[in-house]
Amino acid sequence: MTTARISELERKTTQSGKANAGRWLLEFERQEALRPDPLTGWNGSGDTNTQVRLKFPTKEAAIAYCEKHGLEHHIVPATPVRLKLQAYADNFR
Repeated sequence: MTTARISELERKTTQSGKANAGRWLLEFERQEALRPDPLTGWNGSGDTNTQVRLKFPTKEAAIAYCEKHGLEHHIVPATPVRLKLQAYADNFR
């Protein structure tokens, strides 16, 4: 059974606004272990589901997609954003 991981997209460090906040990402869990290629030494597997990344506008839409396609899923909560509010004058103290 394929398992999906649903997580909220985090804001980039260079992004100060909240324009794309609240978007959700669905990724598939790895079903096969990684193994080194004998010729190149790179790690790989035959599982291509890990390359699929689907974006949804809401968490409910991502859950509905999983239920429609019969996928097991779990939700990974986003880390809370902590803002450090300070005045410009604090840079010179």
